[in-house]
Amino acid sequence: MKETKILLSEKEIPKKWYNIMADMPNLPKPPLHPETKQPIGPDALAPIFPMSLIEQEVSTRRWIDIPEEVLKAYALWRPSPLCRAYRLEDALGTPARIYYKYEGVSPAGSHKPNTSIPQAYYNREAGIRRIATETGAGQWGSAMALAGSLFGVDVTVYMVRVSYDQKPYRRIAMQTWGATVHASPTDITQAGRRVLEADPDSPGSLGIAISEAVEDAATYNDTNYALGSVLNHVLLHQTVIGLEAERQFELAGDYPDIIIGCCGGGSNLAGVSFPFIREKINGRDLRVIAVEPTSCPTLTKGEYRYDFGDTAGLTPLVMMYTLGHDFVPPGIHAGGLRYHGDAPLICQLYHDGLIEAKAYPQTAVFDAAVRFARAEGIIPAPETAHAVKAAIDEALVCKEEGKERTILFNLSGHGYLDLQAYADYLEGRLVDYEYPEEKIKEALSRLPVIE
Repeated sequence: MKETKILLSEKEIPKKWYNIMADMPNLPKPPLHPETKQPIGPDALAPIFPMSLIEQEVSTRRWIDIPEEVLKAYALWRPSPLCRAYRLEDALGTPARIYYKYEGVSPAGSHKPNTSIPQAYYNREAGIRRIATETGAGQWGSAMALAGSLFGVDVTVYMVRVSYDQKPYRRIAMQTWGATVHASPTDITQAGRRVLEADPDSPGSLGIAISEAVEDAATYNDTNYALGSVLNHVLLHQTVIGLEAERQFELAGDYPDIIIGCCGGGSNLAGVSFPFIREKINGRDLRVIAVEPTSCPTLTKGEYRYDFGDTAGLTPLVMMYTLGHDFVPPGIHAGGLRYHGDAPLICQLYHDGLIEAKAYPQTAVFDAAVRFARAEGIIPAPETAHAVKAAIDEALVCKEEGKERTILFNLSGHGYLDLQAYADYLEGRLVDYEYPEEKIKEALSRLPVIE
C-alpha cells in the first residue's frame, strides 16, 4: 500500500521556532506610535504583552527555543500528519502530487493552539492572571480558551457578533474551557459603545473586536492582550507546521513546488511556508500562494500603507496591505478571513515578490470544499477551504499542461463546528460578494497620513 499519512514521533516535535526575519531581504518598516506617528520601541508594548513575547516580536535571531512546558502541551496533538491526497488526485485526474498538512487534529480543531499555548505560558510566567482577546470565526478564541485552561489563566473573548450568532458551538467550546465570551461590539467598552451609537445593528469586525480587547487589557494591571495572527511572534510560533512538514517531505522523498495557505491575518500561511521560503530566498524554485476572499481582498486590492491594526486606532500603526481600519466586510462564513490588513511580515514578502495572492468568492470556495470532502473525507473549515480551492486549481493546471508538480496546502482546521455554513451552501443560500471598489477607496481615504 502507498503511504497516505507521513507521521513523525513526539520526539520529532521541533525544539526551536524558525524566525524568518533572520533571512528576509528586507524587514518591515518599524511600527509607529498611534498619536505621535514616530517609531516605537519594545517598551511601548509592555502595558499589554509580557517582555518574553516582546523580545520575540523584535528579535532577528534565526532560531528561538521552545520552552519545555510548551513542548509538553504541544505533545497533546503534535506532530500533525502530512497527508497525500491520493483520492483527490484521482478524482481530478491530475498528474500533480497533492499533500496537505492537517492541523485539525488539535483539541481546538485548528492551527491556532500552536501560538495560544506559548502565549498563555509566557503570560502565566509573567504573573498575569487574565488574558483579553478577540476572535472572528471562533478558532482563535477556542484556542486561547483551551490554552488558558491548561495554564491556569482566565480568558475573556470578544467574538465578532456575526460569528457569535453564526457559530454558537465555537462559543460553547470556549465556555466549556472556562472562557467568558462577549458578542462584539459590546456596551462594556468605550470602543464598543462608540460603534453601537453609530450602528446599533453592527455585525462587528475583527478590527472592532481588537479595539475592545486591547482597551480591556490596558484597563487592568493583571490583564494582558493576546493576538491570534498578524504579529511577528504569532507567526514565529506557527512555524512548527512548516518545520515538521520539511522533515515529513524528506521521509516521503518529495519536495513542494507550490505551497498554499488561506490568508486572513497570515498566521497559518506563515506557519506552513516560512521554513520553505528560507529556501526560496536562497535560490530554490518555489511558489507560495496566499488565498483570500473577494469580499475582503486585502492583498489583492488593498494598499501598502501604514494603518492601525484596530478600528478605534488604539494599536500602533504598522506597514501592511490594508483596506482601511474602519473597513467592515460582509458577514461571510469564513469569519477568520474578515480582517482589513495582514501581518507585516506577510505583506513585506508579498511586496518583495516572494509570495503571490489570489482571491475567490465563497460559492466557488464551498464547491471546492465539498469536492475535497467527498474525495478525502475531511470537511474543511470555511477559511481553509480557500486553500483547498487554490490547490485544486493548481492541480488542474498541471492536468492541462501535462506536468507533474508537488502541491502542499495547509488544511488549517476542520469544519465540524461550521456546518451551518455547509447547510447554507447546500440549500443555495450563499451569496457571493465582491467588495465594491468605491467602498474600498472610501475606507482607504481615511487612512492616517504619515509625513
